[in-house]
Amino acid sequence: MTVPETTTAVGQASGAQALRPHAEDAFADELKALAAADDRPRPARWRLSPWAVAIYLQGGTLHDGTVITPKYVGPRRLIEVAVTTLATDRALLLLGVPGTAKTWVSEHLAAAVSGDSTLLVQGTAGTPEEAVRYGWNYAQLLAHGPSRDALVPSPLMRAMSEGMTARVEELTRIPADVQDSLITILSEKTLPIPELGQEVQAVRGFNVIATANDRDRGVNELSSALRRRFNTVVLPLPATPDAEVDIVSRRVDQIGRSLDLPAAPEGLSEIRRVVTVFRELRDGVTTDGRTKLKSPSGTLSTAEAISVVTNGLALAAHFGDGILRPGDVAAGILGAVVRDPAADRVVWQEYLETVVRERDGWKDFYRACREVSV
Repeated sequence: MTVPETTTAVGQASGAQALRPHAEDAFADELKALAAADDRPRPARWRLSPWAVAIYLQGGTLHDGTVITPKYVGPRRLIEVAVTTLATDRALLLLGVPGTAKTWVSEHLAAAVSGDSTLLVQGTAGTPEEAVRYGWNYAQLLAHGPSRDALVPSPLMRAMSEGMTARVEELTRIPADVQDSLITILSEKTLPIPELGQEVQAVRGFNVIATANDRDRGVNELSSALRRRFNTVVLPLPATPDAEVDIVSRRVDQIGRSLDLPAAPEGLSEIRRVVTVFRELRDGVTTDGRTKLKSPSGTLSTAEAISVVTNGLALAAHFGDGILRPGDVAAGILGAVVRDPAADRVVWQEYLETVVRERDGWKDFYRACREVSV
């Protein structure tokens, strides 16, 4: 029996066919070029030097002319602090409101440092302790009793054994007792296996990147003991409208190419409009500072703006003339703003009538939003 070309022997999509390739696959050429040009000291088991990792995240041009695209648009010092933290024995906590690219930065840091961003623990309310420590192959356990062959290592255990970078997403969504499993790992760099009377000691190169949302403090707040094991870097929302437009444009272009959507060079004006609406409602004031606004219950993050524009681009490609227009983004904006049908709809209607309706050059956008808001 032959395996179809579109899949590997284990039934997973190949790198070329994956809907969303891992960072180390999607940007393999850039990582290779950086490694070839990188002549600076590298910490143990790092693929690149800290300087090169920062260039990979924030972009630049190498001596041979290779252009490294920016993966994170924001304060350079934050990335330098994050990279430096990983070069020490302290774990890194990326903190911020939803949509500030914490997961994106985490993935790319792991790809640049270890060449593998897949050693991941996804935090949820149901994340068990085995996901952080280890589990058991119960068939082996029943047949032969506890042994290393019966042990199923967690991503963190693998990272400790191989000197790699592990990732823990949405740390504050993990139950508190499971969070505490990290304390010994982060402080002693050891994972005990009492069933075998053994332990796994972390080798050089091991570290952990965790992410958490500011809005999640009421879910499972981190204990002071655990928080002390991390160096915290707070990722802010984009500082200026131009920076946010740049971020949205870059990500929409990347996502569009992966989905075989046509480029929309004429769509920049609509991207700027989406960003303006999100920023004004998020900040509670118009761009000129003259009009105070009520803010809706949602976060209206940069990630949501990317989703709205991507969906609009798909509408334009499949049901329009390929040019991104106000009607293509109006429904997406409504869905992002109106999360609470009662309170948020009032906020949105007031914004439409007092701001959008009176703004020069926005008549077509106003009409499109009115049509979907009825």
